[in-house]
Amino acid sequence: MRSGDLLRQLDQRLLPHLVGAVNRLAQGPARPGVLPTAMVLSCLAVLFTAVWAGGGPPAGDRGVDEVTRVGVAAGESIPGYMQDATADLAALPVASPPSGNGTFALVSLSTYLTPQRAAVVLDDVPVAAVIGRVPLPERQTEVVRITTPGLPDDVIAAMTDLAARKDREAGDYRARAATVSPRRPEQRELYLSAAHMAAAEATAYRGGCACVYAAVVRAEPVALRRVASQPDVRVVDPAPEVRRLDRTVFTPPLPEQDAVAHPLANIDMTTADPVPNPVAPDPVTSAPVVPDPVTSAPVVPDPLVPDAVTPAPVGPDPVTPGPVTPTPSGTPSTSPGPEARNSPLISLSPASSYVPSPTPMTSANVIGGG
Repeated sequence: MRSGDLLRQLDQRLLPHLVGAVNRLAQGPARPGVLPTAMVLSCLAVLFTAVWAGGGPPAGDRGVDEVTRVGVAAGESIPGYMQDATADLAALPVASPPSGNGTFALVSLSTYLTPQRAAVVLDDVPVAAVIGRVPLPERQTEVVRITTPGLPDDVIAAMTDLAARKDREAGDYRARAATVSPRRPEQRELYLSAAHMAAAEATAYRGGCACVYAAVVRAEPVALRRVASQPDVRVVDPAPEVRRLDRTVFTPPLPEQDAVAHPLANIDMTTADPVPNPVAPDPVTSAPVVPDPVTSAPVVPDPLVPDAVTPAPVGPDPVTPGPVTPTPSGTPSTSPGPEARNSPLISLSPASSYVPSPTPMTSANVIGGG
């Protein structure tokens, strides 16, 4: 029975009696405090009934909005996190609970791996998801979580979809840059920089890059300890409290960070980008990535005003020369200045292993819910 129906029945049954009692009290001899007391008790009875009828959420719905977090948070010590995770793994019982489904765990890798190499390192342990990003130096590229039933084929297929999305993002950024007013060159530079980064990510994902740096697995404690002993595994963080992956946020440490977890800061847009020196576990010879040419705006030099020239007098009579009128440069120079000074172009080395070619490889939406 709903609370509204119950309250209506209470009104029909109790209200006449309460009204009659109030009338009798009003017609009878005055008794100080009786009428207010009766009214308070009546209100309390109705309030208690409403709360009891409404009730709370079912026991099974408790914690629906709660999110479980596994990993290291920004600003926390990575060595401390690894020490705690190692202790938790050692404290696991030999066997999982009677359910037999195993224990969820976050496997953080010490370097970025290709999908093929990640499959070898995880040693056939059931993988629920992989976490990766394109490791462009000094760039905070997008961290993606790929829910996958198996390695490596499903991850490679997901990377192809990611490449298509990044291509669309790059085109969108270029279109936005083209609409920016010439009076706001810094905003145009930001859009072009984002376009170059998205294009580089698309190229890397399309080639099946070494971009995987963590995985979410579910296995027995013995299998988890075996994975922790692999050479490319940094730490295994068991999470027996995880029941639903779509209500869990995983934050593994980045391979290039050793002390404190923190987001990578993009380099200054006003300086030339350095040549990447990516972390490459598996040397892969890749074709050079030729980014889309960007026509830089012409550099308008400041007009040079020559110093006034006072010629020496000729002959005995002093001669006052006419003023020399400088010819200002009214038309901006058409020769562009050094492009490396302000170019946001990401220069990708031909040997960048995060942009591998799919042919020579022989080895293995947010952070969002799976």
